Amino acid sequence: MLKGLGGLAGLGDLPKMMKAAQEAQAKMAALQDDLARIVVLGEAGGGLVRVRATAKGQVTGLEIDTSILIASEKEVVEDLIVAAIQDAQGKAMARGQQEMARLAESMGLPADMKLPF
Repeated sequence: MLKGLGGLAGLGDLPKMMKAAQEAQAKMAALQDDLARIVVLGEAGGGLVRVRATAKGQVTGLEIDTSILIASEKEVVEDLIVAAIQDAQGKAMARGQQEMARLAESMGLPADMKLPF
């Protein structure tokens, strides 16, 4: 049917490729939903400041040990909060990459392949 069309002859598997692409998109959408539900914890100051975030990096909670809430230590507390947020975001990014690698492997792709979606 597609003979004589030169390079287009290989498009006979187009429906199969489209189905695979749709399945990959569905898996990616499900992964994005999962990342929004996965919680990671970041901390600073030996746990004096803790931050909860989703694996997508959205901060959802903050806990500060009351022992560090001293007016003269305001800058220290602020630094610890920033450090805890950065720790949580780093863990969120790492978890997201782990989940993406798991998805890639489940699709028969190399774990370190950067998925475009």
